[in-house]
Amino acid sequence: MAGFFRRLGLSRDIGIDLGTANTLVYVSGKGIVLEEPSVVAIDQDRNPVAVGEEAKKMLGRTPGHVTALRPLRDGVIADFYSCEIMLAEFIKRALDGTIGNPRMVIGVPSGITGVERRAVVDAAKNAGSREVGLIDEPVAAALGAGLPVSEATGNMIIDIGGGTTEVAILSLDGTVISESVRVAGDELTEAIIAYLKKVHNLIIGERTAEDIKIRLGSAYPSPGDEFPPLEVRGLHLMSGLPRTVTIKAEEVRESMDEPLSVIVDAIKRTLEKTPPELAADIIDRGIMLAGGGALLRGLDRLVSHETGIVTHVAEDPLRCVVKGTGEVLKNQKLFERIVNETTRNV
Repeated sequence: MAGFFRRLGLSRDIGIDLGTANTLVYVSGKGIVLEEPSVVAIDQDRNPVAVGEEAKKMLGRTPGHVTALRPLRDGVIADFYSCEIMLAEFIKRALDGTIGNPRMVIGVPSGITGVERRAVVDAAKNAGSREVGLIDEPVAAALGAGLPVSEATGNMIIDIGGGTTEVAILSLDGTVISESVRVAGDELTEAIIAYLKKVHNLIIGERTAEDIKIRLGSAYPSPGDEFPPLEVRGLHLMSGLPRTVTIKAEEVRESMDEPLSVIVDAIKRTLEKTPPELAADIIDRGIMLAGGGALLRGLDRLVSHETGIVTHVAEDPLRCVVKGTGEVLKNQKLFERIVNETTRNV
């Protein structure tokens, strides 16, 4: 029956980048139809109040009877109930009146456990999916970035999301070596919060720190990246009263040095384990950066400086994973392989 609806164009398959910071949804025949923050607001009776962008606006600003939370931390489900609510709402919005019970491909961090994979599959099925395939985010990102992963050549992809950084060497439609570290965009934001608290005695929220990262953040100094100092408002640690301080771009870069070092170390460890033939391919082709973290100014220059290998940023880094899930949905043989692997591993 589902095949009949699909032939009529009424049934839509869905690809999802279920990210710690943002969730993106691809619908077959339509493309990317939804990009929303991975945030849910629920009341004291656990009823949903808002999902996505509307819920994000409530972070740190809710009354006592409402809680705004992020269902995913470090790339995995931290609150199963709210994740299920979020997925169901996003799927409903994405389908927009078409026949339900879609097939789904969901991008997940390569380093998560079987139990964590099972949680994603269960959440997707409870949200309305009839068939679920999980694809490792580096593979999906490489597909979405247009890397020739099916060829007998080495491809290196670094997918920096909100909760995890995925480093992988790919060849012949498979992962040769991969490493996943739970240090990414969120840790860069938290590092800015910690720095302002330690150096300026200023307490700021996550939204303010994210804004600072976007406006002043950089991973590597460059003569062209000169930004005026930024006034930041928060609470003074000692007095508890509102206060404004002025910070410079150099301070923001210094604050993020530790989490960036963790990411660079993961890249170096992966390169050290790479077989010589594939390493030669990577030297020729370069390293590809994807994910929202790739948008940090100077990150490509930092990676290139530390590894000695030319580093590129994908054309649309934020959407690489969800585009990759779309490529899987177009390839029936690849989809069936991923579903079978998912069934075996959860």
